[in-house]
Amino acid sequence: MTSVVIYTREFCGYCARAKSLLESKGVDYVERNATYSPELRQEMISKANGRSTFPQIFINDEHVGGCDDIHALDRAGKLDPMLAA
Repeated sequence: MTSVVIYTREFCGYCARAKSLLESKGVDYVERNATYSPELRQEMISKANGRSTFPQIFINDEHVGGCDDIHALDRAGKLDPMLAA
């Protein structure tokens, strides 16, 4: 089963767009809300090779980037195969 983890923060339009895309595909994901957690934010930055913007998305422990990145994967037809793996 595909594992999807998304690091988010409250009131983030990009986070909402990324979650909406995943939900439109029927994907179950784990949301890690780092709004009030410096520890979670640092964990995200470490796992995302220094990227500190929200959201940061991981599919099967592979960092795929943020909102624009996941939408680009979808437009290129690469997201569905990743989610099906």
